[in-house]
Amino acid sequence: MSRHALPASGARDQVARLLTLVPFLHHRDGVRLDEAARLLGTTSEQVVRDLKVLFMCGLPGGLPDDLIDVDMDAIQTEQGGAITEGMIRVENAEYLARPLRLSATEASAIIVALRMLRDTSTGDNRDLVGRVLEKLEGAAATAGAAHVDVTPSPRDAEQVAIVDRTRVLTDAAAAGKQVRLTYWVPSRDEESERLVDPRGVVSHGVFSYLDAWCHRAEGERLFRLDRITKLEVLDTPTATDPRPPRDLSSGLFTDVAGEDHVVVTLRLAPEARWATEYYPVRTVRTDPDGSAEVDLVVVDRRWLDRLLLRLAPYAVVVRPAEFTDSFTARAQETLSLYG
Repeated sequence: MSRHALPASGARDQVARLLTLVPFLHHRDGVRLDEAARLLGTTSEQVVRDLKVLFMCGLPGGLPDDLIDVDMDAIQTEQGGAITEGMIRVENAEYLARPLRLSATEASAIIVALRMLRDTSTGDNRDLVGRVLEKLEGAAATAGAAHVDVTPSPRDAEQVAIVDRTRVLTDAAAAGKQVRLTYWVPSRDEESERLVDPRGVVSHGVFSYLDAWCHRAEGERLFRLDRITKLEVLDTPTATDPRPPRDLSSGLFTDVAGEDHVVVTLRLAPEARWATEYYPVRTVRTDPDGSAEVDLVVVDRRWLDRLLLRLAPYAVVVRPAEFTDSFTARAQETLSLYG
């Protein structure tokens, strides 16, 4: 492979190269830049970029004596107007040669984090984290560390349930099987049963969604996984043509069309800006004073009324005007209940 045909490097590849490069350099007085590049299977330019990251790594504290020292001037030198590759020298990394020692508190914290990571991972990642956790728990037991007993919080248990739903629904989509699910609709505060042809599970923001053809709605729909209360994979094959799940990188409603979907523009004061992180919005236009104007697609007018009641008095409808009248009537009705 030529140096110009090397694949693009990501953060994960960079960490792997640094974990290989630092011990290699530590046991040598100096290594030529081109030799290091051949060792790592990359280019000299990429090694220089990696070393610029290493320059900011070290022990906690971040003081000069805590960080690994890389002699950047010795790596590339100028001779006769041309840049030539020099030697890589790394100092102040002696602690990397010492075995890592964890206190009981440190080991317990890592074990707790790994258990959560394992329970919320899928596929090969889950197996990999499980093997690391098994080794760490074994080492902690040998060292006489206290047993770590963790009772998951309701939020943690919900995340584990979402991971399980993701696995089941992904397998159903791959097998071309229909799914019967019970779905909670917050705008009506009721559950409905749906028969769907699953396409796959996709994510947008902090939520995961099942992209599927809904036979009840006779159209493509997104179902938030945390609102699915029951699901059953059926033996019946999907009745629609298979297709991959949609791409949500540009937003949830970029391809929404129909008479029952309306784009509503809201003006949010700074106190209500948090809503843009929890509700799917199409665009957000911020102002210097911290307020924002947002566009969102509304399918159910009652849902918008409830959202505005929750955000009041820090949100108003900019357009269309009919939604302002609807919300005003709903607010007056609500206030009358306190009379």
